[in-house]
Amino acid sequence: MRLLFDCRYVRVGRHDGISRYSASLVAELARLMPVELLVSDERQLASLPAVPWHLVSSPTSPREPWIAREINRLEPDVVFSPMQTMGSQGRRYRLILTVHDLIYYRHRTPPSDLPWYVRLAWRLYHLAWWPQRRLLNGADAVVTVSETTRVLISAHRLTKRPVFVVGNAPGELPPSVRAGAYQPDRSPRAVVHMGQFLPYKNIDTLVRAAEHLDGYEIHFMSAASDAEKARLRALVTPDAAMRLVFHDGASDAEYYGWLARATALVTTSWDEGFGIPVVEAMRVGTPVVASDIPIFREVGGDAAVFVDPASASDVARGIRSLEDVYEWHSRSDASIRHAARYSWAASASALKAAIDTVAGPTP
Repeated sequence: MRLLFDCRYVRVGRHDGISRYSASLVAELARLMPVELLVSDERQLASLPAVPWHLVSSPTSPREPWIAREINRLEPDVVFSPMQTMGSQGRRYRLILTVHDLIYYRHRTPPSDLPWYVRLAWRLYHLAWWPQRRLLNGADAVVTVSETTRVLISAHRLTKRPVFVVGNAPGELPPSVRAGAYQPDRSPRAVVHMGQFLPYKNIDTLVRAAEHLDGYEIHFMSAASDAEKARLRALVTPDAAMRLVFHDGASDAEYYGWLARATALVTTSWDEGFGIPVVEAMRVGTPVVASDIPIFREVGGDAAVFVDPASASDVARGIRSLEDVYEWHSRSDASIRHAARYSWAASASALKAAIDTVAGPTP
């Protein structure tokens, strides 16, 4: 069987979520079966395993709806894409597409780093369900990253194709970080937030919780514009604003360093497809304080502290519950055990099972 893995979403430089998913998953899959890569920029190869590769057009190219014309020439049996937008018109191979979440049907503001024409198409695409149905039914199978999203796909009848769960997972810990070897610094206590400054991330509630967290600092690891930082500081009193620390895009080493000494990782999102920072923190042994929503119930399990994402005081209550030494260590131990369920090796095995299921005579 000739398998092509679509790696065109791998970023040059620092990974985002889909980039990390692609690179981590294909690295493990290449240990299990022969695989070839599709890239749109040779620089992407620096983050990918040393296997055969093919240069094709970018996923943001106007040619994307007809990408099958380029891929047909390579004569694959199966193509896997970590996104759902790969064109399928005229394909002569089995196709598996991926839906990470359904967030943008409820929160329609697209990521600002996309080209304007992609942002426009993004908004139009999420105005109705039928474009998603058409894309997914153009494949032979669909992958998603969580059971929560699989249930939503079924509830909205988005596809007639089989749906497989191939989850996210944390990366390897830096050599300097050892799971379960830490306890939080005492003064001031630190809590960590990792995630883009997007409306559905509901960062405003976490910022307002600073009013109730004397003796704490809230460390925001992702980059934020000066205007966004000013807006967030204006939500609270000057004293509380002093508790907000912006790292403007922390390196992995800096991020894990702060996780290791933090009281908790906190996420107050209204919605997520998975929530990679949750399992990253749990892998270290850092407890998680998370919105009480289905996806975090799935990913955080019994290890996480759940709070009302509409209530700044309840978020602060959840954080302060970890001031009890016994409670913190109990949650830390449970976090390490729960995070062990998630690995890229297990995800690659799940993807291989999906590929084996759809592989067969050329459609």
